[in-house]
Amino acid sequence: MLEYFFNPQSVAIVGASRTPEKVGYSILSNIIESGYRGKIFPVNPKAEEVMGYKCYSSVLEINDDLDLAVIAIPAKFVIQVIKDCVEKNLKSAIVISAGFKEIGIEGARLERELVRLCKQHNIDLLGPNCLGMISTFTPINVSFAATKMPIRGSVGFISQSGALCTGILDWSLEENIGFSRFISLGNKAGLSETEFIAALSEDPNTNVILTYIEGVKDGKKFLTQVGRATRKKPIIIIKSGVSAAGARAVSSHTGTLAGMDRAYDTAFRQLGIIRATQMEELFDLAEAFSKTSLPKGNRVAIITNAGGPGIIATDAADKYGLKLAAFSHETIEKLREGLPTEAGKHNPIDVLGDAKADRFKFTLEIAAQDDNIDCVIVLLTVQAPTEVEATAEIIANIAQLSNKPIITSFIGGFDARKGDNKLRAAGIANFPFPERAVAAMSQLAKYSLYLKEEERQLPEPFPDINASKAHEIFSEVRQDNRKNLLGHEAIAVANAYGISTPATQLASSAIEAAEIAQQIGYGGPVVLKIASPQIIHKTDIGAVRLGIQGEKEIIDAYNQIIENSVRYMPQAKIYGVQVQKMNPKGRELIIGMSRDLTFGPMVMFGLGGIFVEVLKDVTFRLAPMSREDAQEMIVETKAAGTLLRGVRGEPPADINSVVDMILRVSQLVTEFPEIVEMDINPLFAYPLDEGASALDVKISLQY
Repeated sequence: MLEYFFNPQSVAIVGASRTPEKVGYSILSNIIESGYRGKIFPVNPKAEEVMGYKCYSSVLEINDDLDLAVIAIPAKFVIQVIKDCVEKNLKSAIVISAGFKEIGIEGARLERELVRLCKQHNIDLLGPNCLGMISTFTPINVSFAATKMPIRGSVGFISQSGALCTGILDWSLEENIGFSRFISLGNKAGLSETEFIAALSEDPNTNVILTYIEGVKDGKKFLTQVGRATRKKPIIIIKSGVSAAGARAVSSHTGTLAGMDRAYDTAFRQLGIIRATQMEELFDLAEAFSKTSLPKGNRVAIITNAGGPGIIATDAADKYGLKLAAFSHETIEKLREGLPTEAGKHNPIDVLGDAKADRFKFTLEIAAQDDNIDCVIVLLTVQAPTEVEATAEIIANIAQLSNKPIITSFIGGFDARKGDNKLRAAGIANFPFPERAVAAMSQLAKYSLYLKEEERQLPEPFPDINASKAHEIFSEVRQDNRKNLLGHEAIAVANAYGISTPATQLASSAIEAAEIAQQIGYGGPVVLKIASPQIIHKTDIGAVRLGIQGEKEIIDAYNQIIENSVRYMPQAKIYGVQVQKMNPKGRELIIGMSRDLTFGPMVMFGLGGIFVEVLKDVTFRLAPMSREDAQEMIVETKAAGTLLRGVRGEPPADINSVVDMILRVSQLVTEFPEIVEMDINPLFAYPLDEGASALDVKISLQY
């Protein structure tokens, strides 16, 4: 994929210059110095020759078709250059030039025309306003980065920030990290992170993909293509702009709890993407994934020559999800025989401060043979007897022979750096602090476990739904010029999708309320709620009455609800009072949905009731989702998951019914994109085989 970018047979540099301070000079110089073996065509009407190459006044003078054009001229001239390139059968273009949508209205107009031309003539476009691209295996460097060509390696890097690209290039030379491809996205007017991630996932020279983004251009395409890519290569993304500032106003619990960044977290987790939260972590993971094989599991052995770092690493293992391996009896016996009496023979293994290289060698060889151990972290502090360089060499030798990945943390400064240099030269990931070593190993283990999971399949749609009924209700709401459904309307939509609810009807008078109560409640208790699209939180103003029965009590309650609603919200349009059969109390849960602008419907599950926003014991998935996703949502919530399993003698709840409810909501909000928010709160879960019931349903539309 994108071979004309990464392996072009011919390149035109439009704006090539003889002036070292010019971007066009840097690009041509970098192409030449990279060792590129294809045809190079500098284009500049003011020069006849640049750096020993014939210079053309226009791409139209070039007597070859063009695979790639790199354009570094003022933005106002770019459109004409693209038009000229069309005649040369151009395959791909990198527009380095700034001055497009990032500067305002006129720049945005130019960018739209640039995109239109490239789409019309099937030209793949990178940029504008970007640093360029580097492919070390071609080799070619079509960027204006000041740093020399990066080391050839297995890391593919994609960045929306050109400045970050230059910083990472400089860092990589210091840390001996090699890159396969290096892409600066710029404005993402044409190709985006999605297309390049997909391309790198198919690249045999790329083993791990690092990405810095400020946002995703096309959420639906991202979910589809990147979801396939994570099964092929580990993808590590750092995303900036995580605050919820500027998010649209929301009225549902789900919308309040979702937040702008929650959707990215949810999408990344669902796709198997590893998310770095800091630049330091991105660098750490780049080193770990490029140098270390994946462990078979998450059982770790920690070897240390100092107690303190061992304890710190143990705490970090618990925090990041690694399990301390339980050694076999044979391993413990061998350690007892070969280590000093005072040494710690269990996990973590403390070889003591006087340990020389041979003691580390003995211990590491024993750990490498234990089938109960999936991976090893070696911690070393520099003490008087410590043989830093010899120990580093031993670790490197054993790592080459062992099928267990090894990560190290040589703690210290000048003396520790001697070992660090040897470890890095041998391809061992080494970190200055134990927590960073543990965090890196934990991500290797998580990705390994992710690959072992079967790829999840979406369930078949529920056959008992009545989508036409939901469509009919939404049409009526639109005709009434409303966005919020009334309670009885939302419940009818839920019923249409097989979501169980108590019998509910709308009363427009107190007498009618009493009649409905007799009809649906058979004289038993009912719930009365105001029906008004403007009154969202009804309990706060006394617009809800529970457990009402008997004609007089119902009439009085109806009148009181109307009076309270008019007093507290005089501008609200009141349609009447909703009468609902009162169900027995169950375990209170919430299922909701907030439609994210990038990724679409995001379904929430958790502990329901009035404290949902206080306790925030909720979890999210993007719809549509698999049954496994829905089941995991229940497990991930502490209180809800515990309550459903049964506590203090209570029977377990009908968890399968709750899973079905989640999946039915997922199907509903997927099939009706006009639903922007939805809450089922509370959802009562009843004991096994007794089902679940949605007592209150809120739905908001956008059209």
